[in-house]
Amino acid sequence: MLVSRYFEETIETIYLEGKKPVFNMAKGPIPGEMHLSNGQEPCAVGVCAHLTPEDVVTSTHRPHHVAIAKGVNLKKMAAEIFGKKTGLSGGRGGHMHIFDPDVNFSCSGIIAQGMGPAVGAALSRKMQGKEGVAVSYIGEGAANQGAFHEALNLAALWKLPVIFVVEDNAWGISVSKATSTAVPNNAMRAQAYGMPGYLVPGNDPIAIFSAAGEAIARARNGGGPSLIDIETDRLAGHFMGDAEGYRPKGELDTLRARDPIPALARRLESEDGFTDADNAAIVARARSAVDDAIKFARESDYPAPEEALEKVFA
Repeated sequence: MLVSRYFEETIETIYLEGKKPVFNMAKGPIPGEMHLSNGQEPCAVGVCAHLTPEDVVTSTHRPHHVAIAKGVNLKKMAAEIFGKKTGLSGGRGGHMHIFDPDVNFSCSGIIAQGMGPAVGAALSRKMQGKEGVAVSYIGEGAANQGAFHEALNLAALWKLPVIFVVEDNAWGISVSKATSTAVPNNAMRAQAYGMPGYLVPGNDPIAIFSAAGEAIARARNGGGPSLIDIETDRLAGHFMGDAEGYRPKGELDTLRARDPIPALARRLESEDGFTDADNAAIVARARSAVDDAIKFARESDYPAPEEALEKVFA
């Protein structure tokens, strides 16, 4: 969680270089859109702690926390975000199209797009008699897409080892869940497809870990798919530069007051004897890993212009 948070805070600072005083998305060392996952770290670590590199994960356009928790190479991911040739895809994909076959991670900027590939990955493992599960991350807005229902139906019909994880931060861009979704939570929808549905409130990494452990064990043992609906918080805008005028007054202050990272530190302190020295050591490791990755990305070369024509077609 700390690696993800510090990575995104560092990326945020660099992203804004050259974009002030008038915000221009095309300027600076990281042009284009940038979606930060600050606040949603528990959704990533609570689930991915149960996974191996052989397990498949598909994520959303807000992918950094999940990629880091799944073990994506941090240096190569940073370089990809900077558009450098040492990046995971040679700088072609950017931050919304991170792909690391070494740990079976991918993401997409298209809403609910990763659900079909996750179902396909689970089907391939079942057909080949291979071990492993697939996990598909989506936002709560994606649960209103047709792909959501198609994926759940096939996964349940074929009893596939796939887990659908809904990161419910209550906002689909600027549209609240209350004005877009007919049910109070998406865990309820699992029952319609004959699979367990877990609702995890409070953005609690321990509770997420527990629910994910049960669902993933069930999938590994041939029990079929599950859906985990996690109530989480988005501590930044939908994208960098978002004025967030749609949020009710005071909402961000409330969300920041329950930031899951200091909340977990306090919990560990009270329940497990976690000390300031323990915390400082973890923070230092996280900062060192991120600083090394950013240094690698900054110092890497950009691809030559003619390389844009390579690897376009198989």
